[in-house]
Amino acid sequence: MTEQRLAGTGEADVLAVFGRVPSLRGTPRRVSALPGGLTNQNFKVTTPDGVFVARVFSDGGDLLAINRDHEYQNSLIAAAAGVGAPVIDYCPADRILVLGFVEGRTLTNADVAEPATLIRIAAACRRLHGAARFAADFDMFEIQPRYYATATAAGMRIPAGYAELLPAFAAARRALSVRAEGTVPCNNDLLAANFIDSGDRIWLIDYEYSGNNDACFELGNVAGECGLADDALAALVTAYYGRPRRSRIARAKLYSLVARYGWTLWGAIQHSASELEFDFWSWALERFEAAAAGFTSPDFDRLLVDVQAPD
Repeated sequence: MTEQRLAGTGEADVLAVFGRVPSLRGTPRRVSALPGGLTNQNFKVTTPDGVFVARVFSDGGDLLAINRDHEYQNSLIAAAAGVGAPVIDYCPADRILVLGFVEGRTLTNADVAEPATLIRIAAACRRLHGAARFAADFDMFEIQPRYYATATAAGMRIPAGYAELLPAFAAARRALSVRAEGTVPCNNDLLAANFIDSGDRIWLIDYEYSGNNDACFELGNVAGECGLADDALAALVTAYYGRPRRSRIARAKLYSLVARYGWTLWGAIQHSASELEFDFWSWALERFEAAAAGFTSPDFDRLLVDVQAPD
């Protein structure tokens, strides 16, 4: 697709921005819209100087706890660790971040669930988690109340029964605090589309929600976003730690519920505030229903015990 054929993407403004960004000025230039991106537009830009991904930020980041300066700084750290795409340009005035294009295959949920792939994903997560500290922290127990206050103050629609699960959310927080092992640099948004398999490694992309966090939140969130069954979640955690650890498997399971409970409100806010043509309400309900099923399950109390017990 040439840059003259970007209908429906605000092409005039986008191309004007590209003309101001050093890495994207080169001509002839080919531009094509990339799929995905619910808080930004993504474009593949090819110039004589290389192939790039241009992330053009949308409005509303403050509502969603996105800090673009932190995204940029953390993307640099992830790139230096060899797990994130190279960072080429950052132009905050034009709301754009330019990354090197990573050649590879974007994973699907089915790909993520493959036993061999889970081992490689665990290795990629360990590599990121061993990087230099990120610019700030990410704690869903702090972010969820912020989302909740935003949604309720604005009268946004929230799934029925959401508030009734706040005691379970609080119980999870208390249990998870008992055997916490500190925080590490985490992506915090590793859905399948944010894994790129280049053959020699799996890359982790998109650092909008990155921050220092519990490693088991990362693993549990992968399980939740990619629809992993319990045995696959256990395999991921075991590969990450190098041996079976009952408390850490339980911890990742519990964080998977915590994550989906918090992300429910992200979807509710987007449903009310976003101008994108995407069914955010169904997205939110899917996560709420999974969180509600877990919080009200007979196994929930066992999880609370297991995360506090030694392996």
